[in-house]
Amino acid sequence: MKVHTKIYKLIITLIMIAVCPLRTFAAEDFWGNGNSAPAPGQETSSTEKATAEKSEKVIKDVEIHGLNVLSEDVVKDKIHIKSGDTYNRDTVQADLRSIYETGYFTEKMRAIPVNNSDGTITLKLILEENAPVTDFTIEGNTVVSTEEILAPLLDMKGKPQNIAQLNSAIAKIQDIYTSKGYILARVSSVTDDPDGTINIEVKEGTINSIAIAGNEKTKDFVIERNVLVEPGMVYNENQVKEDLVRLYATQAFKDVTREIEPCAEDPDTYDITINVQEQRTASISVGGGLDSVTGVFGSLGIADNNFLGRNQRVSLSGLVGSGVILNDASIERRMNMQFELSFFEPHFLNADTSLMTKLFFRDFGSYQVPLAVERRIGGEATVAHRFKRNKHLTSTFSLGVEHIDLREGNFDKIAALYNRYNIPISERANQLEGGLFMSLSPALVYDTREGGPVTRKGTIASIRFSEDIGLLDLDKTHGKLQGMIKQYIPVGKKSSFSLMAKAGGKIHGDNMPDVMAYRLGGPYTIRGFKMSGVGTGDAFIMGSAEFATPIPFLDRTRLSKKIKFLDNIRLTAWMDAGKIFNNTLADTLYDRPGYAVTAGVGIKLYIPGMGPLSVDYGIPLTNPGDNGNPNGYFTFGVGDLIY
Repeated sequence: MKVHTKIYKLIITLIMIAVCPLRTFAAEDFWGNGNSAPAPGQETSSTEKATAEKSEKVIKDVEIHGLNVLSEDVVKDKIHIKSGDTYNRDTVQADLRSIYETGYFTEKMRAIPVNNSDGTITLKLILEENAPVTDFTIEGNTVVSTEEILAPLLDMKGKPQNIAQLNSAIAKIQDIYTSKGYILARVSSVTDDPDGTINIEVKEGTINSIAIAGNEKTKDFVIERNVLVEPGMVYNENQVKEDLVRLYATQAFKDVTREIEPCAEDPDTYDITINVQEQRTASISVGGGLDSVTGVFGSLGIADNNFLGRNQRVSLSGLVGSGVILNDASIERRMNMQFELSFFEPHFLNADTSLMTKLFFRDFGSYQVPLAVERRIGGEATVAHRFKRNKHLTSTFSLGVEHIDLREGNFDKIAALYNRYNIPISERANQLEGGLFMSLSPALVYDTREGGPVTRKGTIASIRFSEDIGLLDLDKTHGKLQGMIKQYIPVGKKSSFSLMAKAGGKIHGDNMPDVMAYRLGGPYTIRGFKMSGVGTGDAFIMGSAEFATPIPFLDRTRLSKKIKFLDNIRLTAWMDAGKIFNNTLADTLYDRPGYAVTAGVGIKLYIPGMGPLSVDYGIPLTNPGDNGNPNGYFTFGVGDLIY
């Protein structure tokens, strides 16, 4: 650092004081030259010193001379000798050293004991203030304002130069940069002008180049489009970390790091290298399990999360299940078949827009229309755009075409129910209405949830409007509006408490088919009830409160250290409540209550990229209806209540 001669001498002096704190404060300790300025305390005459030390005279008064800007309190706070003390040369030397260490004074300071007529002495401290600071200039700052940099310095203005305060202020300036992520920024030069102006120059740490290393399959442009920092920008560690997280989230890499090296041609700029370690992205999965919707099921999936090295995701999945379990009398027991082909482009048109397309086939016992067999064939494309001004806000738009076919599953049983409630069997035709629909669905999603497999903090909220147009029968066209908000609150180190509210309703369309009605009950709405066990209708409202905590003491065992997924298991205690409006005919046939409050416990295994796998047992706290179970039900599900 370039420093003016006066400031340079002050630094050397302070170092000498720190190294030799117990030595006599003498001129030769600093300059080693008999012609140099006398050191503090060395200006007394030999006669005066001999007289004072021999007689051990009492100090009558202490006078401070040479102050122009500073108050006497600055000096008095640093000295121990006072009126009434016996004169002691060592004590005076120590006090002069303390005064000098304040940083406000030159080395030209003296202590002169003057004899008084009454036999006492007056101790005169002759001081010389450093030149006062008149102003500051700041050069080189672009990402931190001049006002922010001046804030730690302004207290020095109008006071004598103080190297200790100046060094402290420089450290604070660098802390300002570091706190904002500019970890390479430094104060490169401090000089002073004869008029008292202190000039400070900052080198902020500019990026000279960005290189990519380690990728073999993945195309360079895939990595580059996820790295938003560019050459010429001031290096910011926070921004680079966001880029690394973005790269890691592509699921193409198992590790992503960065290296920083000063540029050989210009050491004030830096070369950045992004190192990636690729992982296998193609997979074949075979699974099975038990689910309250699909029953006992088996699944097969083929996927590639880095298709052709372009970070596109292609998957083909199939599931075959035995059908609904737990003896749900309203759902036709038959094989549940689901197949889906999907393609995901994470950078559709630009870096902040993605495209998800899928084709699907589903055949199962209907959850909304009792004892009917439901078949859905269709496709959907969803574009999601992340806002630049608010990284937590995403807009989506979905366009889909779907053919819904309903056919009778058990005519004798449904006819008996119609007869029991004196409902004309001709109404059954209305229940079995499906159709060909085109859906237009814009939505907004706000998500501040923290990263990681287990969510403990943050908010997610969404609002969606869906317009379903009957392509073969326009009378079936209808629109629905749905909204949701969920808040996660951390509890302790690993537990959390969450609150969720959700509501939806038909906006228009008197002929909306029953198969497209809202439903409450089951693992994704009101737990402790069968699918649609609370009711179906054209509007609903519900809420949930849940406490999640690790299995006690499991995280302290050796087993949890060896088997990492055990860290993702949570025990839960929860309460759900909801109400359905404008109930369908099915609620009458099965005496569904239309509203419910339930409480229960469960266990969740959080699976990255898929969400929680949940097993819950809930008990109704309100009337479950004639076909409900007052002792409650187990429910099995994949995903959270928010979806």
